[in-house]
Amino acid sequence: MRGALGLLALLLAAALLSLAVGETLIGPGALWRGVWHGEGPGALAVRVIRGPRLVTALGAGAALGLSGAVLQTLLRNPLASPDILGFNAGAGLAVVASIALGWTLPPPLVAALGGIASALLVTLLAHRPGRGDATLILVLVGLGVGFTLTAVTSLLSLRLPVTQAAEAQRWVAGSLAARNGGHALQVWVPGLALGAILAVQVRSLQLLELGPELARGLGLRVEGARLALVGTAVLLAAAGVAVAGPVAFVALMALPLGRRVTGARGTAGRLLSAAGGGALVMALADLAGRAALPGIQLPVGVTVGVMGAPYLLWRLAREMDRGEL
Repeated sequence: MRGALGLLALLLAAALLSLAVGETLIGPGALWRGVWHGEGPGALAVRVIRGPRLVTALGAGAALGLSGAVLQTLLRNPLASPDILGFNAGAGLAVVASIALGWTLPPPLVAALGGIASALLVTLLAHRPGRGDATLILVLVGLGVGFTLTAVTSLLSLRLPVTQAAEAQRWVAGSLAARNGGHALQVWVPGLALGAILAVQVRSLQLLELGPELARGLGLRVEGARLALVGTAVLLAAAGVAVAGPVAFVALMALPLGRRVTGARGTAGRLLSAAGGGALVMALADLAGRAALPGIQLPVGVTVGVMGAPYLLWRLAREMDRGEL
């Protein structure tokens, strides 16, 4: 309980800082008047400039965090996250392709289709029955597919007209600039729906943690449950990518950070902790991008990369020391 309250306190602190800090600092009094009375510069920041951006960041981070937690739990590997496995890259490529082709489909739908297609591609290429650690093969294939799809996305962006290319490049870098209430709804509506679906799947995930044979003995249809959980994870990642771009490392770091703060051990508690951890990482990364360099706003993908790259190197070193890589 204390751990959960601690995570909520960190989220609240990050939210208040995100609303107050920017090119113009807004004091507590002005922020209070803006929130409760709709007056002064605080109202402009909360309702128009920073509030929708913050809500979008929290939703995208929570969706990515949940996606990473499901995959890491299901595959029993801390490196199994949608960004490492190439799912985010597939969603990103689909959105850039839709910009290039002038499609009018909703971005979450386009990102979902791209994420599902990349997941199917990675699964197909990694399917090697009886050839070593299946999860390790999946991670390595996912890395290769992800790099390839990212390269194709960059190549496609270079062939776009100047205006569309600038939009695509900004989105590919991972950006929360100019987000409004519509973007917040784009991530929160599917995110909450998928969260409800995941709540129904928690028991299946708990049984799968016991091992496939025992889960099957307890009456679980193992293959169907795995497919459903992976599908939910891919769609959660797509919901986050659709509004924030193919941001790396959020899904990777969310579960370890959330567990460290809350101490959660049960499956449901770990998932909630991962959602909070992802939201915290995204909010802090966006805040750092706006406040680190005066007069310059760094894309959230850049600041998350600065935060996440050392963690990935540390995790890789730890896995190699254990002999698991």
